[in-house]
Amino acid sequence: MNTEVTKQIMERFYQCLDELIETKTIRGVNTYCRLYDIDRRNLIAQRKDLNRGWFQVSWLQPMVREFGVSARWLLTGYGKMFDRER
Repeated sequence: MNTEVTKQIMERFYQCLDELIETKTIRGVNTYCRLYDIDRRNLIAQRKDLNRGWFQVSWLQPMVREFGVSARWLLTGYGKMFDRER
């Protein structure tokens, strides 16, 4: 079972993933998973039940490195979602 803080981080991850898709920065969940070697079934199942233990910290790295998402925001919820303009 995941802690509340872990669940909050996951919620922000999925919120950001939705934002990247909505703004057409990436095509969709399948694209994100394919590009960054993430098991799509695990990502989707984890979203449906945040208590599952499949979430990997490595899922966050492309958001920070490739898309300018604020690591501070992802981990703490403080500040803006993006460090830089997309």
